[in-house]
Amino acid sequence: MTGGENGTGFRLAYVPGVTPAKWVNIWAERKPEVPLTLLQATAAEIVPLLREGAADAAFVRLPIDRDGLSVIPLYVETTVVVVPKDHAAAAVDEVAVADLSTEEVLHPLDDTIEWTTLPGEPAFTRPATTAEAVELVAAGTGVLLVPQSLARLHHRKDLTYRPVPDAPQSQIALAWPTEATTDLVDDFIGIVRGRTVNSTRGRTPPEPAKRKPRKPTQSRATPSGHTKKPRRPR
Repeated sequence: MTGGENGTGFRLAYVPGVTPAKWVNIWAERKPEVPLTLLQATAAEIVPLLREGAADAAFVRLPIDRDGLSVIPLYVETTVVVVPKDHAAAAVDEVAVADLSTEEVLHPLDDTIEWTTLPGEPAFTRPATTAEAVELVAAGTGVLLVPQSLARLHHRKDLTYRPVPDAPQSQIALAWPTEATTDLVDDFIGIVRGRTVNSTRGRTPPEPAKRKPRKPTQSRATPSGHTKKPRRPR
């Protein structure tokens, strides 16, 4: 079942760190008759939600298993390092991956950054979640590299973060089951892509009404090449 057909309106899932408020507000303005339900899910839970029909579309953090899904990449996030406020990295504007070579870098199981080689020294444990990793950073047992939105989400007064420009980055995308591309899904895609209210992109616009062609007025040529209008019958 899909949104609008199961009596639940449109169901939009999103991973932590994504703020869907802007698009939700536009939906409320354009589709007030269709309620939108927000579902927050972890990176591991979000694709099963789509495949099981529990959500109509979702903001996901790439990479994901795209089998059976349509995916529109939206934006790339800066990777940052989360450190205690008294850490040396807090005194600079940005940090290079090489600067972390002697640091214990936490690598939570829900990490969505694709590393070819993990930076720094391996930490003594691998926490299950980013939230747990942030707690360990606060306890002074390592540093953590995450997308900037997750650093903001898990903000603590005793921690700060700095950009790591040469680190791999995370990308946010909109995904939905390809076989369930309903009109409501297409409407939401239009909102995310910035289409106007009257845009018909993605749908077949109605054919304009056909007008009967006018019968052309016949003229006859004179020997001189000029045309002479037909005489009216008397």
